[in-house]
Amino acid sequence: MKKYGFNMLWMFSHHGQKPGKVDEKQLDFIAKHGFNFIRVPTDYNFWTKDFDYLHPDEKVFENIDLYFNECKKRKLHICLNFHRAPGYCINANDREKHNLWTDEEAQEGFVYLWEYFAKKYKGVPSSELSFDLLNEPPSVGQYKFTRDNHEYVMRKTIKAIRDIDPDREILLDGIGGGGIAIPELADAGVIHSGRGYAPFEVSHYKAGWCGIKDEDWVEPVYPGVMHNKLWDKDALREYYKPWIEVERKGVEVHIGEFGCFNKIENNIALRWLGDLMAVFKENGWGYSMWNFAGSFGIVNHGRPGTVYTNIDGFDVDKELLDIMLENMIK
Repeated sequence: MKKYGFNMLWMFSHHGQKPGKVDEKQLDFIAKHGFNFIRVPTDYNFWTKDFDYLHPDEKVFENIDLYFNECKKRKLHICLNFHRAPGYCINANDREKHNLWTDEEAQEGFVYLWEYFAKKYKGVPSSELSFDLLNEPPSVGQYKFTRDNHEYVMRKTIKAIRDIDPDREILLDGIGGGGIAIPELADAGVIHSGRGYAPFEVSHYKAGWCGIKDEDWVEPVYPGVMHNKLWDKDALREYYKPWIEVERKGVEVHIGEFGCFNKIENNIALRWLGDLMAVFKENGWGYSMWNFAGSFGIVNHGRPGTVYTNIDGFDVDKELLDIMLENMIK
């Protein structure tokens, strides 16, 4: 899984709008600079009405075909992900009617939709397409989530996909919002997808959706002490030890998301991101930044103190782009 790239939010969160269109210029930039991976987080509400999981609007899937074809033209692997799935989303989970971890309706819908995509893309090589089953499952005890019911749902879904398409490359996100390793699924024959958001005080400083008032954040320094813990490169190495232990069981690891929100000074963000990606490289892990152009990306992210360079028509944080390129294993 030596794949490097970006999350693209074409079908990320449904609020009545149509799916987003591919920005071919962005994909051209990504491919030109040596990246090879696009993760596409989706919201099932784009194709589902009134929680009727088993009767999707198949016309909507033409958009996914378009995304796939545009990536394929540029030799970019596309990773299809359910960011919002029947019965669960890490964001605004209260929008869900059912509970993926306890309700048969949601579990049936979840499996059915992945079976649908397995049939739809059967014969497409895994070098071009992978399935990331669920974005960032919750922590134990949240939404009646347990490791056991998570394992049950994931194993059932993996089997359903493999019964249709035995060779499909599948990824599972860590639990606890993606950051906690899942050794109980080390034998599932899938790639495990981690996160690059630690320490949260740096990556999500003043992110409004976290439910923390701006005045309650302590402005971070990196390297530095946060909540009585020193965070530096050694601390990052320590943080990922559980993932290394899972890897020793024969699991491949990929970092499906990482990035830094735009309220922090850019020099701090660059120091942290440089250490973070260096640790990924030490461990031989590919990664996918959230996102390309936006508050976590490399284009017009808006962090204070950034000097942008115009590259191929984009205002790019070239220092950050260089760090990404330096920490790719080719």
